[in-house]
Amino acid sequence: QVQLVESGGRLVQAGGSLRLSCAASGRTFSNYAMGWFRQAPGKEREFVAGISWSGGSTYYADSVKGRLTISRDNAKNTLYLQMNSLNPEDTAVYYCAAARSTYTIVVRKGSDYWGQGTQVTVSS
Repeated sequence: QVQLVESGGRLVQAGGSLRLSCAASGRTFSNYAMGWFRQAPGKEREFVAGISWSGGSTYYADSVKGRLTISRDNAKNTLYLQMNSLNPEDTAVYYCAAARSTYTIVVRKGSDYWGQGTQVTVSS
């Protein structure tokens, strides 16, 4: 089992920045590909960004390319999402995800483990 706990979500003004964190525990963090997903009110959960177990490969949804950056620190068992130039369309609950393969997260848009989510609200 892998336990994931997100933090860092809050209310921010449009154009602002935010960094989300996801602390992992349980199995060996560096064995897992990781990702961020989000779900806005009334919409399905969507893929935001993914990262390979080593951090050497990253993947992004077109809507966030150039504004959001995913990274990981395997020594700290922590996943990050740096969010810049935020706009109201980024308002959502953001979920951390862990999977045995990058394919699961990036192609299948799924995960083996999920966090409980953290709310990000961007005001106009």
